[in-house]
Amino acid sequence: MTSVYKSLSKSKVNKPDAEAEADATTNGASASGMKKNKQRVLILSSRGVTYRHRHLLNDLAAMLPHGRKDVKFDSKSKMYQLNELAELYNCNNVMFFEARKGKDLYMWFSKVPNGPTVKFHAQNMHTMEELHFTGNCLKGSRPVLSFDLAFDEEPHLRVIKEIFLHMFGVPQGARKSKPFVDHVMGFSVADGKIWVRNYEIREVEKVKGEEEEEKESANKGRKSKMGDKDTDVSLVEIGPRFVLTPIVIQEGAFGGPIIYENKRFVSPNQVRSDIRKSKARRHNVRAEQARDGIAKKAALGLLIPGGKKDESSLDTRQLFA
Repeated sequence: MTSVYKSLSKSKVNKPDAEAEADATTNGASASGMKKNKQRVLILSSRGVTYRHRHLLNDLAAMLPHGRKDVKFDSKSKMYQLNELAELYNCNNVMFFEARKGKDLYMWFSKVPNGPTVKFHAQNMHTMEELHFTGNCLKGSRPVLSFDLAFDEEPHLRVIKEIFLHMFGVPQGARKSKPFVDHVMGFSVADGKIWVRNYEIREVEKVKGEEEEEKESANKGRKSKMGDKDTDVSLVEIGPRFVLTPIVIQEGAFGGPIIYENKRFVSPNQVRSDIRKSKARRHNVRAEQARDGIAKKAALGLLIPGGKKDESSLDTRQLFA
């Protein structure tokens, strides 16, 4: 009976329409011919993240309705296992937070399974709760991505821009997304770093002045169209905000040859080492000055080899006895 039912149902459907729908579904497009943007982001961190890193991860996860948050990843050396984890959760993008020494945060953005992978060093991180911004947006709404013109000038910045489009660009029709666009994510380049900001699009009706009221009273005979209200559009920062310094770009997903390396990047370990060396250098200078002062006093006969003052006629004890 099932075979008879299938044959009857197929006969009712036109063959060209069925073939067109089958081709559209296989190519990831709808029946109307519009190709769907299927992007899913796996968001997870390593062991040793601080509270600030964790709050930043939660803020980004709340901003990405097409993302999936996962538990902490144990290994820091076998990062290729993230590809299998992303395939398990049906994700084609990975945002990995790697913490080092409980201080430094490195962010990995990767396209699974073929790459590329970009490694960033995150600095100046401020979360939503920390800054108490007045802006607010609908949870799950789609953002407008605003990029600096510098992203089109250099090839490695063009690669980073494309990865940001896949990571932060919420696809239309995502499972947890809302059909609204009410905030803007801005990406700007300065001093070789990428500055990330998030703003709310706020629309407020203009306050009418006396001159505008007189004009309206003079033109009462004219019919006003619907939807012609004047509004002031402004941007109010929401957060989070952070700065990303690109380090390397790998050809594959968490592996492969390095196609770009930032020669100007200085690791935070080197910065802390230079600070310690400068402090040690100042201490050594003060110690040498103290030794030179003792040597001068010994040369003038004010000190004896034991380190005490010589009991001479010029001693203060003898002068003011």
